[in-house]
Amino acid sequence: MVPIVHSHWAAIVVVLATLVPGPPDASISGFVRDAESGETLLLANVFLPGLSMGTATNTRGFYTLTGLPPGRHEVRVSYLGFQTRRLEVELQSGESLRLDVELMPDGVMAAEVVVEAARESEQEERRLGSTRMNTAMIRQLPTILEADVFRSLQLLPGVKAASDYSSGLYVRGGSPDQTLILLDRTTVYNPTHFFGFFSTFNPDAIKDVRLYKGAYPARFGGRIGSVVDIYNKDGDRNRTHGMATLGLLASRAMIEGPHGRGSWMVAVRRSTLEPLLAAARRGDVDGIPDRFYFVDANGKLNVDVGSNDFLSVSFYAGQDVLRLPISTDFDVRLRYGNRTVSMSWAHVFSERLFGDATATASSYFSVPEFLAADTFSERDNQVRDYSLRYDLQYVVSSRREIDAGVWAGRFSFRLADTFDNRRVLTLSENSTYGSAYVEERRSLGLFWTLTTGLHGSWFGRGDYVRLEPRLSLERQVAPDLFAQVGAGRYHQFLTLVTNEAFSGLDVWLTSSSGVPPAWGDQVVAGIKWTPPSAYRLEAEVYYRSMEDLFQLDPFLPDVAGLEYSEFFHFGDGYALGSEYMLQKERGRLTGFGSYTFGVTRRRFENLNGNRFFPPKYDRTHDVNVTAMYDITRSWRLTSVFAWATGQAYTEPASRWQLSNSPLASEGLDVLESPFNAARLPAYHRLDVGATRRGHMAGAAFELQVQLINVYGRRNIWFYSFDFEDDGNVDRSIVPQIPIPVPNISFTMRF
Repeated sequence: MVPIVHSHWAAIVVVLATLVPGPPDASISGFVRDAESGETLLLANVFLPGLSMGTATNTRGFYTLTGLPPGRHEVRVSYLGFQTRRLEVELQSGESLRLDVELMPDGVMAAEVVVEAARESEQEERRLGSTRMNTAMIRQLPTILEADVFRSLQLLPGVKAASDYSSGLYVRGGSPDQTLILLDRTTVYNPTHFFGFFSTFNPDAIKDVRLYKGAYPARFGGRIGSVVDIYNKDGDRNRTHGMATLGLLASRAMIEGPHGRGSWMVAVRRSTLEPLLAAARRGDVDGIPDRFYFVDANGKLNVDVGSNDFLSVSFYAGQDVLRLPISTDFDVRLRYGNRTVSMSWAHVFSERLFGDATATASSYFSVPEFLAADTFSERDNQVRDYSLRYDLQYVVSSRREIDAGVWAGRFSFRLADTFDNRRVLTLSENSTYGSAYVEERRSLGLFWTLTTGLHGSWFGRGDYVRLEPRLSLERQVAPDLFAQVGAGRYHQFLTLVTNEAFSGLDVWLTSSSGVPPAWGDQVVAGIKWTPPSAYRLEAEVYYRSMEDLFQLDPFLPDVAGLEYSEFFHFGDGYALGSEYMLQKERGRLTGFGSYTFGVTRRRFENLNGNRFFPPKYDRTHDVNVTAMYDITRSWRLTSVFAWATGQAYTEPASRWQLSNSPLASEGLDVLESPFNAARLPAYHRLDVGATRRGHMAGAAFELQVQLINVYGRRNIWFYSFDFEDDGNVDRSIVPQIPIPVPNISFTMRF
């Protein structure tokens, strides 16, 4: 009987113990910064190994860890390219500790640091379909003209290039207009220079580049494909310094430094083609512009208003100018470019709640002019986008986090064509738009993480309201192995009329009454293996649908008098594939290799018999290998090899001639063939480079020597067909980069 009584009392004690609250949980929060420059580090990892709890900093470099028991804990902070730092903290019951951490870059020795892999809490690095491109790698890779952000992204699995002359991003079977491009949360509409040869983003001014290839988070919207999220550098908070790079065809400079309550940064870049063009004109080379240059500038100002309030203002401005005499009586002139401004105010409400308010303005303009004899024609294309957004991040507990926000603005475009001083076409659309999202990330037990989200959009022209559910699930299979699956729906209210030869003639059009937005579903699954060694392995499979695609109808003979909705033809499509990447992040040899299997198809009314066809950028197989090897502390070798299935094209299959045609006095040659049913030969190219680092006159320098297309592969851009008098057809090859091309640049840091 006594043992029974004792057991009853023991049960009562246990129940009461569960009802009586224990010591209040503690929390830590703060910013993670570069110890040398004071720059905040985005998506740095903060981990408590004793509790197996961790998180990542947000896009402001701020982190929060809640639900921590009182006592002594080890805090481990890590970031790729920086030395991991270990700290000991003593937390009291209910304490909210502000813990700002500075990390030293690799190669700089200091106390209280240890160099190790530290992959315990890479939540953002593990996000499905997400890839971060290191800007230091971008500057090192062999490239023509300039180190380029978009050309570096084209090396990643699932991202393809249209040609050697295009920096456009074709992500998982999507066209460039299906990728949302953000610079400091501001939409950029045509980020290209030099006829689309490379992008407008100066790598010296860029702090972070993140690509979401698919099933992207609920905080993004407006595109059915992918997102490129780019942030300008904040500027050095500790000292004033800069750099200048002199290249064969383009040069750039950047300076940054502190001020009383923050930092600033300014970077400029300009082409230096004038001497080369002048020499070519003296040599009587045809097709040389009388004038051509591009220029751009980035800047950012940061002000610490208080310990919990932070203001930043950033801008970008760039343009291309061209004057090209085609013949004695035909002259082409062009100006096109982008302008963006953003102002953001971040506020730390508490260790659990973080808010960020942003105002943005973005514009794109393109003004091509043509003078043929005495006939003048012009196309004036203008895009304007003004917006306000507010984002909140709320850490409910160590196992649950909620993000929410709203985004509203006004988008307008204008397209005006003038011929012989008469207005022949005027298109203009103005629309307000709005969106809101909520996303919850929740840990389900020790091994499962569930992320759910909902994005809602409204577009004023046509009064379209759309809801987009998002879902992803992660399973930790082993300490270093994660399996993931995700799905979502996406909508797009814009479409891009592209000019494959020259991006400066691209035109944006919008949904409206009778022109519903495009939409699509995405399903993605993958595994990520991140062992303590220097290697990382990723594999993903994906499927995406594309519905209600709207494009300018190429068969309209005349648009005069048509309703706006009659300008378009409509279609659908799909894309599927698998991607694999093996990456080595540390050691004398670093780099990555990737393979992509991909299929994408389109179908439009009145095109190809309304049957599916592969677009030009469809590639069945794509292989990229990038390697960097440090011979010594001063010398580094770099190489990039690419191989891809040849692009689709329409091969002439039959020919006849229309006799007595009113269109031509001697008849008209007509070609007929299945649309994009043939393939060009496989594409492959090898680029190599060498970098010499050292000091001269008390300043650090870097000399880069590169050779593009080492073995002179004549990859075909397109075929040209000429009709002979005897009825034969002469096919000639128009190559891409046909010969090995050297590039050299010299950089001084002061």
